[in-house]
Amino acid sequence: MRIVFMGTPEFSVPVLEALVAAGHDVACVYCQPPRPAGRGKKPRPSPVQARAEMLGLPVRHPVSLRNGMAQAEFAALGAEIAVVVAYGLILPQPILDAPARGCLNIHASLLPRWRGAAPIQRAIMAGDAETGVCIMQMEAGLDTGPVLLREAVPINAEDTAADLHDRLSTLGARMIADALARLDELSPTLQPEDGVTYAEKIDKAEARVDWRRPAVDVDRQIRGLAPFPGAWCEIGGARVKLLGSRVAEGIGAPGAHLGGLRIACGTGAVQVTRAQKQGGKPLDTAEFLRGFEMPDDLG
Repeated sequence: MRIVFMGTPEFSVPVLEALVAAGHDVACVYCQPPRPAGRGKKPRPSPVQARAEMLGLPVRHPVSLRNGMAQAEFAALGAEIAVVVAYGLILPQPILDAPARGCLNIHASLLPRWRGAAPIQRAIMAGDAETGVCIMQMEAGLDTGPVLLREAVPINAEDTAADLHDRLSTLGARMIADALARLDELSPTLQPEDGVTYAEKIDKAEARVDWRRPAVDVDRQIRGLAPFPGAWCEIGGARVKLLGSRVAEGIGAPGAHLGGLRIACGTGAVQVTRAQKQGGKPLDTAEFLRGFEMPDDLG
C-alpha cells in the first residue's frame, strides 16, 4: 500500500521499520521538527527523522497541519492510508480525510482506558494489571475511534515505563503489519462508553517522592516515571533520581533508611533497585552505594 507515516519518538521507529520491511510504499514520513538538544543546544532530529533518512525516505516536519498549503501538500501524496503513532500534532479533518482509506493510529493502551498523552506511565502509576496496544481508525475526537485490533500484555511487578515502552513498541509494529495485511477482513468495533479514562501528560511536579505515601503508591510512581522525568528525592542534600523499585518488607518512620536503598514509607517500604545521582549515570543499587554514605532519614 502507499502509506504516509506519522510519528516522532523512539517508540515509533520499530513501526516505520515494520512498514518498510513489509514492502509498503512509504510516500513520506511526517514527524516533529528538530529540537535544540545537548550542551550546544543545536537542533537535533527526532528518532523517526533520523531513521527515515537512513532508510532514504522523504521527511517533512511542519509546525502545523492546520493551514491550507500543508493540507494540500499532504493530499497530493496520494496515500491510500496514513499510519500514525505518537506523532505529536493534532490531525485536522482535511488531513484525516485525505488518504483514501483513512488514518490508523497505534495507541499504547486498551482503549477506552487511558486515552491521551501518557498511557504507559498512567497504567503503571494506577496499578493496572495489564495494558496493551490498539489499532484504531482515527476520527476528530481524542483517541475515540473504532478499534480494528487489540492485544493485551501483563504489567509485571517490577516493570518500568521504559520496559513497557519497548514491549508495546514491538507489539505495535507487529500488529500494524498484520492490520494492513488483513485490512479488508477486519471489522471496526466501537469503543464502549463505560471505562473511559484519560492519560494526562506527565507534569514534572508529580516526580518528587513523598515517603509518607503507602509503599505500593511510591513504587508505582518510581516505576511509572522511569526513565523520564524520573521520580526523585533528596539524599544528603543531593537530588537523586529513582529509576527502579519494588515493594519490600520493613517498618519505620516515613523516609527512614532501612539498609541498602530500602526506604520506609507511610505503610511498608520500597527497595530502590536503580538510581542516578545528579550529573551521574543510572546505576544499580550496589554500584550506587559504593562510596556513598546514606543518611538515617530521607525526610
